[in-house]
Amino acid sequence: MSKSTISTLELFAMFPDQEAARVYLEKRLWPEGPKCPVCGLGDRITARKDGYYRCNQCKEDFTVRTNTIFERSHVPLHKWIYAMYLLVTARKGISSMQLAKEIGITQKSAWFVLGRLREACGDDLGALRGIIEIDETFIGGKEKNKAVSKRVKGGTPKVIVMGMRERGEGGRVKAEVIERVDAASLHSEIHRSIEPVSTLHTDEWKGYKGLPPIYKHETVSHKDGEYVRAGVTTNSIESVWAVMKRGLHGVYHHASEKHLHRYVDEFTFRLNEGDVKRHTLDRLDSFINKTSGKRLTYKALIQ
Repeated sequence: MSKSTISTLELFAMFPDQEAARVYLEKRLWPEGPKCPVCGLGDRITARKDGYYRCNQCKEDFTVRTNTIFERSHVPLHKWIYAMYLLVTARKGISSMQLAKEIGITQKSAWFVLGRLREACGDDLGALRGIIEIDETFIGGKEKNKAVSKRVKGGTPKVIVMGMRERGEGGRVKAEVIERVDAASLHSEIHRSIEPVSTLHTDEWKGYKGLPPIYKHETVSHKDGEYVRAGVTTNSIESVWAVMKRGLHGVYHHASEKHLHRYVDEFTFRLNEGDVKRHTLDRLDSFINKTSGKRLTYKALIQ
């Protein structure tokens, strides 16, 4: 077995019950001891029973679940940890039906758990730098394969996702759902996500033309059968689309436009934090660090 991997049996031995999971989460989220999620102080805290704490400053009771994706969830914490383990180690994701079977909850609850986990995956990585490959893809089914009542007349129902990936080992990936592929939309995302003086590699799409000279812009012409030229290519970001589409089609089968941005966050998180060279627990720790301040209610998820 790889030294960077732990099996499910080893994970179960580490977190056999909710109490073990609670202690682990408290150490990760409160490395300096319990801290009140309301006033932010940690020097006037009294421990109570069953993982509850009282803040003597603001008189609030709280647990490690408060103000996290776990808040007001009846799913035990050790099942949450196992769900995170499955999501971070499954290259193409895990369906709510499969997760329900794995951790012994209903499919509806598993769908909600996955929605919250994806909410935690979304985060700002900071500006990309160096050589950045940029491309966009379209997610959605073909009109001719849909029921007549669901077809969009005179247009495309597909959702556009724009992606950017740093060149080199460990290169970070950013991906966002965007409304259009015109110059204004593409340039705006580039300015927001990439440091000046970086080198951009794109295809020949006209929306990338006219970028300011703060970037060095090089292109390959796919329409002419050109995919690599003297190190200029978009193959790396296109490989992201390959993995994402296999997961969306093969595991999830369908992702609505409303929720697609969370699925995109899931796949990019796994690419950024899920390097198999990193120990499984390190990847799990990266996930847990993102759970704080990411409350998502069921009402907000289905609205």
